[in-house]
Amino acid sequence: MTELGLYFAKKSINRSDVSRKTGISKTRLSELANNSSTQLIVRELYLISLAVDEDPGFLFTYVCKGIELPKE
Repeated sequence: MTELGLYFAKKSINRSDVSRKTGISKTRLSELANNSSTQLIVRELYLISLAVDEDPGFLFTYVCKGIELPKE
């Protein structure tokens, strides 16, 4: 499960509602929530944050936690 998937679970977010509000398919939301190799597009993240009434900056930080610059 991805960080977005964990966020959905923690907040008990209904993916069907998010899909209806954003136009992002339920299949795509499932991929974003379950498959760590699926790339989340910024536009999708912004739409999701609007649909779940969350600050886009907070959701961005939440979803991207653990991502760091490579060591030199």
